[in-house]
Amino acid sequence: MQDTDLKPNKLIKEKSPYLLQHAYNPVNWFPWGDEAFEKAQKENKPIFLSIGYSTCHWCHVMEHESFEDKEVARLLNENFISIKVDREERPDIDHIYMTVCQIMTGSGGWPLTVIMRPDKKPFFSGTYFPKESKYGRIGMMDLLPQIDNAWKNRLDDVEETSKEIYKALNEISHSASEEDITKDILNNAFNQLNFSFDSTKGGFGKAPKFPTPHKFLFLLRYFKNTGNKRALEMVEKSLQEMRAGGIYDHIGFGFHRYSTDENWLLPHFEKMLYDQTMLIMAYSETYSATKNKDYAKTAHEIITYVLRDMTHKDGGFYSAEDADSEGEEGKFYVWTEEEIRKILKENADLFIETFNISKDGNYIEEATRHKTGTNIPHKNISSGSKDNLNLIIEDCRQKLFKVREERIHPYKDDKILTDWNGLMIAALSIAYQSLDSKNEEYLDAAEKSIDFIYKNLFKDNILLHRYRDGESIINAHLDDYAFLIWGLIEFYQASFKTKYLKDSISLCKKVILEFYDKENGGFFFSSSKNKDLIARMKEGYDGAIPSGNSVMVNNLIKLSRITGDKKYEEIAHKTIKVFSRSIKQSPISHAQIMVALEYLFGKSYEIVIVGDTKTEETKKAIREIRNTYCPNKILLFKDTVNSSDITEIAKFTEKLSQVNNITTVYICEDYNCKIPITNTDKINEALQIFNEAL
Repeated sequence: MQDTDLKPNKLIKEKSPYLLQHAYNPVNWFPWGDEAFEKAQKENKPIFLSIGYSTCHWCHVMEHESFEDKEVARLLNENFISIKVDREERPDIDHIYMTVCQIMTGSGGWPLTVIMRPDKKPFFSGTYFPKESKYGRIGMMDLLPQIDNAWKNRLDDVEETSKEIYKALNEISHSASEEDITKDILNNAFNQLNFSFDSTKGGFGKAPKFPTPHKFLFLLRYFKNTGNKRALEMVEKSLQEMRAGGIYDHIGFGFHRYSTDENWLLPHFEKMLYDQTMLIMAYSETYSATKNKDYAKTAHEIITYVLRDMTHKDGGFYSAEDADSEGEEGKFYVWTEEEIRKILKENADLFIETFNISKDGNYIEEATRHKTGTNIPHKNISSGSKDNLNLIIEDCRQKLFKVREERIHPYKDDKILTDWNGLMIAALSIAYQSLDSKNEEYLDAAEKSIDFIYKNLFKDNILLHRYRDGESIINAHLDDYAFLIWGLIEFYQASFKTKYLKDSISLCKKVILEFYDKENGGFFFSSSKNKDLIARMKEGYDGAIPSGNSVMVNNLIKLSRITGDKKYEEIAHKTIKVFSRSIKQSPISHAQIMVALEYLFGKSYEIVIVGDTKTEETKKAIREIRNTYCPNKILLFKDTVNSSDITEIAKFTEKLSQVNNITTVYICEDYNCKIPITNTDKINEALQIFNEAL
């Protein structure tokens, strides 16, 4: 338990929730900055760098075991300069030192522990360390004296290790590949996913299981372009099992971070904004492809959660909710059978049967591997539908939700990040187009987020990464630009407000200027103006969310098709090429680039509507286009009432006009437009015929 007489360290002046969690540790923490490195240089001490994030369960464990411990703190304070970094605030720092950890150990994770020289060059790395050594894992009380001894007595070895790691790091960051990518890569990606697919419970591989919805976005396009039904089966099976499992919050909605088991039952309970965004996209697009209303319902529910619990009053979306409350992981989310019977009374049996509640409980606490006597609600998708009982189940859910709201809530990380907000803007815009165009609140929320970013995260025309508690800091990284551009492109196609499309083009030009590697191709994660890092990294593979490079490739292709500027597509091709070797080795690790390659190798087209948005025939034309699953399309609108400025952006639309003053739709391939359509009832048919003819 934390002592009440502890004095704050230098983190007390920070805004990051993660750093503030450590502000009363007995460790003399510094934030990343000149003061810490100058002190290390002056005192000739190594840097102890610890990286994590506020909702990371094992970060909390290591803090409690080691950083709140006075013995560990004494060793750190006497022999090291200790720096804490929030990986969500400084993903550029995290990318560099996570790569170091992977080079040195073959794996990574959080909390991330790195020990380095005062010049920021590392010589040791690992992840979680307990206080005492146990079960073959070295503890802090043994590790720190060993590092101190090496620093004082074997400095030549330390410097040699540091030089080797630094060399390897720079080789990775400046490596280039010149291999061509052919259409076969799409089949290879499908085959890899098919091989690793869990036919019983969906998802890919064994435990732990992550949602990785960008893989579903690729498979949906592969199905669309090839007609291979197995691709769609993998998507549907996974989405159904995830929605039924404990990884989904059946009471308050939204998805937890990942499942520790193969059955999607036992999650790590933190909820991340970025997971919600990508899953909204996956469920929305799968509804668009199948018209199965269950997928639409899930997408609507995730959005309900985000708008209810994760939205700033002025617009913008919060980052995460913790797994822990009252010192226990999952306590907020689990139930005893007795609690449920007391709350639901005569309907308790129905809920207990539907959601697999038992007296013994099904929640196994990971650290002890013992049952806790509590339950994670989950369904069996094979048990059949109870449509006639849905109203009763919903009433039960609302009653349980009301009771749960009175519990002590997990900590909410209320910082607002530009990149994750960009994803949410894209997700809401895609949901608006895919699910039901009457959901105007989705567009309103997306536009409020854009406005929030414009108001709070642009200073002197410079995009910033993080806002919290009135403070906006940290120059934007590649992901901030890439994801915001994605959001603006999707928002335009949902709203037809050309201002945002123009903004996406302006931001894209800035990314090319400040992040693009003109010599080798690809985009660095940090700007050329960022001077406080030992290397500029490039990342092409996807993690929990797509990489900035993969999203930029998709953005560039779309903007090239909109503007007719082939330069954008050339940069996209060169970016793909620079990562071609790793793409060939593991195409499924580059799922979002596979999405782009489906666009390039598959069937794609531009659709232009010419009309008045206020007329019923124009509204019907828009609905018909959106009701047809066409992922590889650009949708543009030319307004005949208000002077349309889309022609300034998309020059090929200049000569497109209404036929006989009737709303007219043009379906184009490579800017060659087919016979104009004026009968809105024929749009769907024309799209299908055109799609088959490509």
